Amino acid sequence: MHKNIKIAVIGGTGKSGKYLTRQLTDQGFPIKLLLRNPKNLIINHPNVEIVEGNVANYADVLRLIMDCKAVISTLGLGVPPSEPTIFSQATANVIKAMNVLNVHRYIVITGLSVDTPLDNKGPKTAYGTVWMKKTFPVSTTDKQREYEILTASSVDWTLVRLPLIVQTEESCKVDMSLKDCPGDKISATDLATFLIGQLDSKSFIRKAPFIANI
Repeated sequence: MHKNIKIAVIGGTGKSGKYLTRQLTDQGFPIKLLLRNPKNLIINHPNVEIVEGNVANYADVLRLIMDCKAVISTLGLGVPPSEPTIFSQATANVIKAMNVLNVHRYIVITGLSVDTPLDNKGPKTAYGTVWMKKTFPVSTTDKQREYEILTASSVDWTLVRLPLIVQTEESCKVDMSLKDCPGDKISATDLATFLIGQLDSKSFIRKAPFIANI
């Protein structure tokens, strides 16, 4: 993707999002960040445009995506935490705005607990899925709902399913699978690299790959 294409970023100041924001700006992409609290932004860059707002508000999401050609979301619950149903709300608003603005590419992260028809989860991933459903039933159910919203849409989405995200500048080998999580963790640096790579790649359009360091 040409580096003069503007990218809308959701969750850009979070634990993994700050790595994504840094890599996008380092690579020369103009970006728009949707921030509940702009003071949380620790990067000052001429290619960064701030949109103050909330993903639960459709008008804010519409302002964010306007003039952009793709959307990347590393949305978490945040601080202070959002409602545990924020994931499906966010994706519903993003898809609605993308359809209005004729934007097609949406790349979003989620947990390994999301189930898809292609899955053949091994013991570790299956255990993690059950644990998440029991420990965080509302947000886990909502992330499954997010997947259902994506599959019912017409946009070119990729839902990236993740194990534990490790905040590190280190980079290791990454493996991908549509059936089972190939490892226990993923470097935030490697995650950011993968997400940016999906802007050009067609390998996982309308698919939900697991990725992990191996």
